[in-house]
Amino acid sequence: MTIDAFLDRLEYRDPVRPDPATLRKLHRAWRLRVPYENFDVQLGRPISLTPEALIDKFARRGRGGLCYEMNGALALLLRAAGFTVTIVEGAILRATRGEGQWGNHIALLIDVDGESWLADTGIGDAFLEPLPLREGTHWQGELAFRMERLDAGTWRMHHHPGGTIDSSDFRTTPRDIAEFAERARNTSPDSALARVLVAQHHRDGRELALRARTVKRGDADRRTLSTLDEFAETLREFRIPLEDFSADELAALWAKTEEQHEVWLAIQANAARA
Repeated sequence: MTIDAFLDRLEYRDPVRPDPATLRKLHRAWRLRVPYENFDVQLGRPISLTPEALIDKFARRGRGGLCYEMNGALALLLRAAGFTVTIVEGAILRATRGEGQWGNHIALLIDVDGESWLADTGIGDAFLEPLPLREGTHWQGELAFRMERLDAGTWRMHHHPGGTIDSSDFRTTPRDIAEFAERARNTSPDSALARVLVAQHHRDGRELALRARTVKRGDADRRTLSTLDEFAETLREFRIPLEDFSADELAALWAKTEEQHEVWLAIQANAARA
């Protein structure tokens, strides 16, 4: 695999060396230019974690994806750049939904210059730069992320207050991306990924989020999409290429969001009452 296609996707022009500065820059570039999204799940398209499929989807077609895909593709890029990368099993915790099963997430551990770092672009509003694998609070701008060691081989990343998740646990035992292929393929119809169309992206210093027909830009700007044209324009804003969908697929996604919009509003109302 050539690294050039990934670097072009990220619009990355700096020298590429396996050092902490490059790691931070590549992670940040990924967060700024690759959206987290579940459109293939919504369309019933198969999810593949093979290197060929990840290179095609992310480097050539300009798409985003789920945590397994996002971090799997990032691992390919970092390894091609000369980094030592370990894929690890994770468990995302959302207190309002009770999710925390091992294997519902993966993350990356990067060893460089004698220090380990946590890289993770598979959370919709993930940290912009990797976090050092050290206990304590690590600030990125005004946002605080706290690393906690649970036992000899298990860590917890406490997401910043107000984030889309509460925390993410991960075990340091090395895993192979192929071990998660079945999990990525078989998304339960009852899961949040199947129930609600999702896209998240970081742009202009704020988090953008799309849930069905609700668009949120930062903390205060929230509105509801009302037309297919608005939906398509929002996808462009989120760096999701319309060329990867037929006109019928785009219309099908928009149609699905009508019912999902009511479901999402109910989820938000229940969370507010909890």
